Amino acid sequence: MAQNQRDELVFVPLGGVGEIGMNMGAYGFGPERSRKWIVVDCGVTFGGPDLPGIELIMANPEFLEERADDVLALILTHSHEDHYGAVLDLWPGFEKPVYCTPFTAAMLAAKRAGDGIVENVDVTIMEPGKPFNIGPFTLEAINVAHSIPESNALLISTPVGRVLHTGDWKLDPTPVLNAPTDVARLQQIGEDRSTPLALVCDSTNAVKEGESPSEAEVGENLAALIADAPNRVAVTTFASNVGRVVSIVRAAEKAGRQVVMSGRSLHRIMGIAKELGMLEGLPPLLDQDAYKTLARNKIVLICTGSQGEARAAIARIARGEHPVIDLNAGDRMIFSSWAIPGNEREVIDIQNRLIDKGVEVVTANDGLVHVTGHPRRGELRRLYEWVKPEVLVPVHGEAVHLEAHAKLGREAGIPNVCEARNGDMVRLFPEPMAFPGEVRTGELYLDGLVLCTPEESGVKGRRRLSFGGHVVVSLCVNSNGHIVSGPDLVIEGLPETDDESLNDLVEDTVGSVLKSMPPKRRSDTEVLNSALFKAIRNEVNAYWGRKPNVSVFVHRV
Repeated sequence: MAQNQRDELVFVPLGGVGEIGMNMGAYGFGPERSRKWIVVDCGVTFGGPDLPGIELIMANPEFLEERADDVLALILTHSHEDHYGAVLDLWPGFEKPVYCTPFTAAMLAAKRAGDGIVENVDVTIMEPGKPFNIGPFTLEAINVAHSIPESNALLISTPVGRVLHTGDWKLDPTPVLNAPTDVARLQQIGEDRSTPLALVCDSTNAVKEGESPSEAEVGENLAALIADAPNRVAVTTFASNVGRVVSIVRAAEKAGRQVVMSGRSLHRIMGIAKELGMLEGLPPLLDQDAYKTLARNKIVLICTGSQGEARAAIARIARGEHPVIDLNAGDRMIFSSWAIPGNEREVIDIQNRLIDKGVEVVTANDGLVHVTGHPRRGELRRLYEWVKPEVLVPVHGEAVHLEAHAKLGREAGIPNVCEARNGDMVRLFPEPMAFPGEVRTGELYLDGLVLCTPEESGVKGRRRLSFGGHVVVSLCVNSNGHIVSGPDLVIEGLPETDDESLNDLVEDTVGSVLKSMPPKRRSDTEVLNSALFKAIRNEVNAYWGRKPNVSVFVHRV
């Protein structure tokens, strides 16, 4: 990007643009050499089968660390893990304030306490509709409907232009628990033509036509399923969807049933909601110990595990391993959720186990029991009409979502559509333009308790081990080439068959190499090491069709 000394408003996506999750973006204002920065969201995504042992992935903040003196604050749009889950891992080192709503602040505090995190962050509470200043930026949180309480878009104003950063949102005229999206304020933003506006907007559902169903419609369908169930009803949903839980509780009360909750995250989040006065007027929510005391037709169970997590409540129930709760033939299990890409197999396995028990399984394929918190194409068009952006930057999505959103924006007549990916520098104003690959980005892995780069994580070695197993050979030779100890073998992850054991094959191969080498050559540890390594790899590959991982330790005594 060319050096200049004029004021510019720029946007740099560090995560979440070209992928689902791990959302983190930086806005800079001022001349290039003295730009001040704010950061919006700091989220995680989850490691899949291709990253064995990796629980969480987050954006590498190296770009911000290099400019730490000019980074002013972090603003959180809401408290879903993909938007706030990395805060306690990444932000304490910056020692800059975090702006968020009371619910998000409480979620951060609970996460810190639950995970035993020592580091803390300086939290400043923001209130929708009340602008506040951070350096050269004026910010205003704007209430939007989403699937977690207190979700916000952000209006970011500077002398050269404004940005509406939507966060996650939808147009839901009848949300449960929360206020609907502040349409009036969005329309006011569009009417203000004093400075141009850029729209940095959620693309998650940009491939879907129409408008997202309302949360109230989901609540009505859940109420019908609970009312006509002859026996127990169990529901699994995202623990953070407090409105969905409230709908289930209201439906249970209307049907004359009591609600039992199972799952640590569910208890934590509903506890926060209760402390903030969000559950007033609802009947008490019982702990799982009450499960056995209630008649089968007088209970609704709400449990965690909608994504197939092996240790979550519904997975343990399906395996028959839960200490308190079971489901039997004739019970009804409702999956009021959708499987995040990558989790489909685990979710299907749980459903199959329940079906084999005779449990009736109800999913989104059977009716409207779940709706996402993201806008479809009709809602995006309405937002364009209201705010009248001069620039559109699609974010929050994979390539297919971003491309569909960009095409929709062009069809709607938005003058400047900037298709960006993580690491691009997007100049919003003046003269909108994207500079691909301008910023070095990457990922950090949370590997157990260790935060590391992909290169440091050892994941490549784990993949090799998972594919080829491991053969370890250890022996000691003296200066005359005589074996004084060993060889000792450790073999992990190689198949055992009835006709011949690979363990026996490796033992025979080691013995053959030792017999074939005269003592003088055996005394050369490097020569012996190399010969054993090659022979074991070749012999096992000839029999098995795969080359194992081989480690040989030859010690000279």
